[in-house]
Amino acid sequence: MSSKSAIGNEVSGVETTERREIDEDGFAVVDDVAEREANLRPTVEMEIQAKVDTNHPDGRRAGLTLEAEERLEAREWEIERTAERFDRRPDSDREARTRTVVREASVEQRRVFDERAAAVDPWQDPERADAREQVSQSALGWVNEEARRLSGMLPGWSRAAISRRLAERVVDGVSKTAAVVGVFEALKTDAGQVLPIAALEDVPVNEVSVGGVVTTLWEPKHPKIAQVGLIEDKSGKTKFTAWRVSDVPWMEEGERVVLREVSKSWYEGRVSVALTGRSSISFPDREAWWAE
Repeated sequence: MSSKSAIGNEVSGVETTERREIDEDGFAVVDDVAEREANLRPTVEMEIQAKVDTNHPDGRRAGLTLEAEERLEAREWEIERTAERFDRRPDSDREARTRTVVREASVEQRRVFDERAAAVDPWQDPERADAREQVSQSALGWVNEEARRLSGMLPGWSRAAISRRLAERVVDGVSKTAAVVGVFEALKTDAGQVLPIAALEDVPVNEVSVGGVVTTLWEPKHPKIAQVGLIEDKSGKTKFTAWRVSDVPWMEEGERVVLREVSKSWYEGRVSVALTGRSSISFPDREAWWAE
């Protein structure tokens, strides 16, 4: 035990923070671990500078990856563009003016389209007066009555649209009977209308919509085919093929379905339909059950 007094330079039994050893030649050796810890310990100046760098406005991106920094810059740019108005006023009418510009552009595009379509159908000319204004009062009464009757047989068509088509044929000199039959056939086979299966052969378009009951399902013979079978309505039946690329819901035998925007094809003189990536399926019975 050391006999040094309390005011001496040595304290017995206590190690100093830096433990030193004396080598054979009498030189003091500093412990390696203690020396490394001392070298890695930040100084007061370094801690102060770190706080300044962290809180400085120009140093907020410190430590971010390049991807995170680009995302932050894009977000700041988006906020700036969204909040900034050309007139620098919080009550700017920019949104209202934008809607007006878009509406006017849409009307102009429609007018240009109608002018081009008028080369095929003169009634598409936007400068031409409505056909219902060019018929007599008695003929207009007949047109409206027939439009009311046909609207019940042509779901999806309004009375106004049907009456306009009828009036156009009357003005063109077509007889009333021929006008009714022609308008009915044209609207019945128009794009988007669900056609009777028996009418598929006579429709001059490649994409159609049909509805009926799935009466038969076969095992597909090709890995790219999801389902293949027969669909039948009151007018007839036809084969359908659902390609996997169509990604449509699964159909069951005995289920009522509506196949929209299916592609027509022919095999050995018979017409069939195929569900592609543009096709869709609706299930009237399922929708009615969910509505209850």
